[in-house]
Amino acid sequence: MGRHSLEYPKEALNKVKRVYALEQIHSLVNSSPLVHVSLGPSSSSSPFPVTLPMIGQMGSFSRPSASLGDPLDLYLHGHISSRLFTTPSSSSSSSRVPVCVSATHLDGLVLSLSAFNSSYNYRSVVLFGHAAPVTDELEKLYALKLLTDSVVPGRWDAARLPPTRAELQSTAVLRVEIASGSFKARDGETGDDRHDMENEDMRRLVWTGVVPVHQVFGSPVASSYNRVEETPAYIAEYAQEQTRENAEYAVNAIKAQKK
Repeated sequence: MGRHSLEYPKEALNKVKRVYALEQIHSLVNSSPLVHVSLGPSSSSSPFPVTLPMIGQMGSFSRPSASLGDPLDLYLHGHISSRLFTTPSSSSSSSRVPVCVSATHLDGLVLSLSAFNSSYNYRSVVLFGHAAPVTDELEKLYALKLLTDSVVPGRWDAARLPPTRAELQSTAVLRVEIASGSFKARDGETGDDRHDMENEDMRRLVWTGVVPVHQVFGSPVASSYNRVEETPAYIAEYAQEQTRENAEYAVNAIKAQKK
């Protein structure tokens, strides 16, 4: 018999038209160049919460071979002086900071007859959990490789190694233990009210449809001090493949059948 798909628990914060499957949620996080991490005020001097763009990846140090459908932690990369890493309650590995993490992909501009029925095709994830600094050196190296290879697969081993002591001391990693999470998306074509659909004059006047939106990776541009004559295949091929996959997904999202 096949295994059951694991899900995050449904809570008051994430009950409306959501999907809770771990694999779907983790896949979107790991395909997002950036996630946005929000936390409450760090002092009484400012009443405002803080949101930080960060590089994040789902993974498991204790079970590196775990699949995206398994329970995973979220690892976040940042400089040691970043606001999130200097929050008083995150100063030790035994203290955990409650955080909310979000990621969104825009897949299309949905242009209906009415502006009120126009929308986006999109995919989004929200995670709730508790963050703490990674202090174990082996786990930190695991997380840094995971995060680096999320930028371009294979980049960690292709770059200069090993990292220097100064690099490791100035770079911080947070591990977020996930308490709950949810996925929300829109796909498909346009949709309009019946009275607009029955108005043939309007349908001849107003263009309706979906403009696919996707991230494009350009041709690699060598640095001013680069001495390698040809762009490594793992970089060029990754850029081409990601652009192709992104474009394909955006177009296929328009064709998705409404359930």
